[in-house]
Formats: sequence, C-alpha cells, structure tokens
Amino acid sequence: MHSVEIVLGLVVLGVVVATLAARLKAPAPSLLVIAGVIVGLIPGLPHVAVTPESISLIVLPPLLHAASTDVAMSELRRVIGAVSALAIGLVAVSAVAVAFVIHAIVPTVPLAAGFVLGAVLASTDPVAVSALARRLRLPPRLLALVQGESLLNDATSLVLFRVAVTAAAAGTVSLLGAAGQFLRLGLGGAAIGLGIAYLVAQLRRRTEDGVLETAIALLTPYAVYVTAEVCGTSGVTAVVVAGLYLGQRGVELTRGAVRLQIATVYGVVVFLLESVVFAVIGLELPTLVREMPAADRNFGAAAVAVTGIVLVVRLLWIYPAGYLPRLFGRERRADEPTPSWRVLAVATWAGTRGVVPLAAALSIPLTIDSGAPFPHRDLLIVLAISCIILTLVVQGLTLEPLVKRLGVTEDLSRARDEEAVARHAVATAALSRLDELLDLDAAPPAVLERLRQGLEARVGRTREQLERGVAPAEAGRTGPIYRRLRLDLLSVESARLLVLRDEGRISEDTRRKVQRSLDLEEAGLTEPVD
Repeated sequence: MHSVEIVLGLVVLGVVVATLAARLKAPAPSLLVIAGVIVGLIPGLPHVAVTPESISLIVLPPLLHAASTDVAMSELRRVIGAVSALAIGLVAVSAVAVAFVIHAIVPTVPLAAGFVLGAVLASTDPVAVSALARRLRLPPRLLALVQGESLLNDATSLVLFRVAVTAAAAGTVSLLGAAGQFLRLGLGGAAIGLGIAYLVAQLRRRTEDGVLETAIALLTPYAVYVTAEVCGTSGVTAVVVAGLYLGQRGVELTRGAVRLQIATVYGVVVFLLESVVFAVIGLELPTLVREMPAADRNFGAAAVAVTGIVLVVRLLWIYPAGYLPRLFGRERRADEPTPSWRVLAVATWAGTRGVVPLAAALSIPLTIDSGAPFPHRDLLIVLAISCIILTLVVQGLTLEPLVKRLGVTEDLSRARDEEAVARHAVATAALSRLDELLDLDAAPPAVLERLRQGLEARVGRTREQLERGVAPAEAGRTGPIYRRLRLDLLSVESARLLVLRDEGRISEDTRRKVQRSLDLEEAGLTEPVD
C-alpha cells in the first residue's frame, strides 16, 4: 500500500507540475526534475527506492515505443549518415572522455570504473529528447536528426556499458567479445523487434474490435522488450525498431477511429509515465547523497566537470561532422544544403540525458568478480544522476529560448504550402476514384452526384488555399450508401498522402496533420469504436 501511495503522489505531482509548466510555457520534464529534488529534500518523507528493473520493464518500453513511432522515417533516411556518426562515433568518444576526466578529478576512481560512468552518460535519451522536442517546431530534418540519434545510439551505449562493467569487474576485456556483444545486442534486437512488429501488424489488420486493438497496441512494446531480453539481445533496440516499423504503417493497420483512440490512450500513458519517471530522477539524488560515504559527498565539482565534458565533446564532434563530409564528398552531397552553424548549435544543445541513462546507472553491480564492492559505485550513480538533472534542467529550460533566438524553427509558410498541396492532392485523388465508381455503376447516380458536389467543392477550396492560404472547411454528410462510398474515398486519400510523403513532396508532420483530419471525418462516418 505504501508503494501505491507513493506512485499516486508522483502522479498528482506530475499533473500539478504539468499544469504549471503549461501556464509558464516551460518544459514539463525540467520542472518535474526540479520538483522531485525539492520534494526529496523535505525531511521525514519516505525513501523512494527505484530498481533498474522497474524502470527498464515498466517505464521504458511504452515511452520508447511512443518516441520511435513519432519519428518521420522519410526524414530519418535523409540524415541516416549523420545519425550513424553520432550514434556510434560520438558515443564512444564521449565514454572515453568522461572516463579520463573523472579519473583525473578523483584519482581513486579506476579508469575502468570511470569508463562505466562514461558509457552510462554517452548516449542522449530518446524519452527526454522527445519530451522536449514535442514543444518546439524544429525543422523536419533537424528533428529527425536529434530524435534518430537518441533512438539509435542505445545499442552502442549498451554494449559499451556491458563491456565496461565486465572490465571493471573482471579486470580484463576482449575486443572480439565486445564485437560479438554488439552484433548480438544490436542486430539481434533489431531482428526480434522487426519480426514481432510484422506479426503484430498482421494481427491488427485482422482485428475488428477497437478495444482489443488498443490493448494489442499497448502490450506490443512490452512483448517486444521481454522477448528480446529473454533471448539475450537488446530490448531497447528491439522496441525502437518495432516502433519505427509500426509507426510508418499506422494507416495500413486499422480504421481512423481506432487510430484516434490509440493515440489518445497512448497520450495518457506517456504523460503519466513521464510524470512519474522525471520526478523520480529528481527524488533519487537527495536520497543517494544521504546514503553515500562521507568521503564521496564533495561531488559537486566532479558532477559539473562530467557534465561539461559531455557537452564539450558533443560540440567538438557535431561541428566537424556537419562540415567535413561535404568537403570530401562534394558531388555526392551537392543536392543537400550545408547546415548552418545555428542548426548545429541547436543539435548540440538538444542532447539531453534522461531515463535510459538512469536505468543503466542503477544497474551497476554491487560487487566485482572477486566479491569486493564495485569501486565507488555510489559516487558513479550520484554523478550520473547529477549529470542527468543538470542537462534536463539547464538544457531543457534554455533550449526553447535558444531555438527562438537563433531562428531555427520550422518554416510556417512552407508547412502551410505543404498542407495545401496535400489537401488538394487527396481531394483530387478522391475525385478520380469517384469517376471510376461512376463508370462502374457502383452506386445510385444521385449518391455519386452528392459525393461529386462535395469533392468538387473541396477541390475548389483547396485550390484557393494553394493560392491564398485559406484553410478549407468540411461539411457533414449522412446516408448509408454515402458513408460506404465516402469511406472508400477516404482510403484513397490516405494512400495518396503516403505517396506524397514517400516522394518527398510533403513532410511526415504534414502527412500526420492531414491524416488526422481524414481520421476525424472517418470516425464521424463509422459506428462508434467498441
């Protein structure tokens, strides 16, 4: 009962802070962490013990799944080279840099133990990045870069973490074994995630019950994570790959009304889990500080130094990575614009740490192979959580002002033009489909004529929108034959949207916006979701 009260208290805290964040126009994760630290400092409150298993098994799967389904694959494919450089090279360099810095500041911490800390903090966090980026209107390619990096660097950091723990515990490390671990964790997890996602897609296509399909959608990330972990691969990688696969096929899997229902349910789940986990990050620090040895309590300078080196290494990596490939591959990249220093500055500052590093830090073993305590385990965990809090608070609170100051926001006129193109194209596609139905005598002429009048009006309004930027309005319709035919036309419109996205004529964000309006219309034409 005590645990239930704590969880309910954290949920209430999350709701209050989120409401305050909306009024202050501040990022909720940052305020939640601050609130957690403040609550943790109150004397007499019960100790909140968080196990890595509870974070990894209960919290991570749905949050990772939601973050990965939110990524635009059409944009991610365009920046996959840069994402790979960040997800592999930057992670490795950051881990090494942190190891040497902490060993230099606290010489009693062995390099192997320092490398464990470096591996924990080397990767950006998809949950934190998605939570912060959700507030900002970043350009599609930049958004895909920071989201893709945070999702795909987990396999690298996970391998580094396990190798570092093995080296610190046993005193030796095998490069061949490390390579095998990387293949097993990364490729094995990706294969399991893709396989289960394919099976889930087939199952959802054959499911008519809206409640059952929503339950399947909620259980999918847990099933993927547990299966991957039982098979000895990376559950995080498996969930990310499954989310990327299913996120790009949402239109194919179910009806619009069910998509709206799943999106609403997932929104509530993500809100509750994020509220709890970010508050827990803040709560953990005061408790851990009180319990750590007195000799390690002067950790402030080390925490600032570790956070600083993580940011400096990121800065020194991103700028050369943004320009050097174009100097040596000018012909291959002639069609790609050279990123401005402003874009690279935002990409640098968007690399926050969060939930995944927290779970890794808490999973540092208590002892080494000889049975002796793991060297400076309490200090390593406190430094990791301190770095997480500093990045969430400092970068989280200043990221939006930085984005506005540098002007690195989505071009609203471009977004409006894309939406106009999309709406005009889908209306035209539906009108073409209606002509086919008219030739086939698929319905009474009077019904087809009503549909034609509505579609021609939409085409006219969208043409005006293309010329003047005026948003089209929709009129409601009734009648069973009309509904059946209109549902058929809506499927044509949805398919046309996917073609426009795949051709690069519109962004994934524009597709989702227009698709939502189609889903809302479809929901009004169909029976309520069971």
